[in-house]
Amino acid sequence: MTREQFEELVSQALDRIPPELTRLMDNVAVFVEDEPDPGDPDLLGLYEGTPLTDRGEWYAGVLPDRITVYRGPTLRMCETREDVVAETEITVVHEIAHHFGIDDERLHALGYG
Repeated sequence: MTREQFEELVSQALDRIPPELTRLMDNVAVFVEDEPDPGDPDLLGLYEGTPLTDRGEWYAGVLPDRITVYRGPTLRMCETREDVVAETEITVVHEIAHHFGIDDERLHALGYG
């Protein structure tokens, strides 16, 4: 799958996020990269920033939070295009949940491990 095709899958996954949630997302940008840091080669996605639940009056004038979805590990772990679509959606939801302050333990319990 080409990078452009994968980027389209990420875009489609973002489009499936309910509008009432996307309206609450604040100061966050989503990126697609081919590979994560070599120290964590199986990482599918990464949230970097300050979750909405941790922001206070001090939160102003900061760079956007960053959600990165990694193409290489996703393609390596999936056997079919349908698997890639499903895993991409899970990864996007997982990383957006971190933006909302939901931790990995709760995400695993909800099936977004």
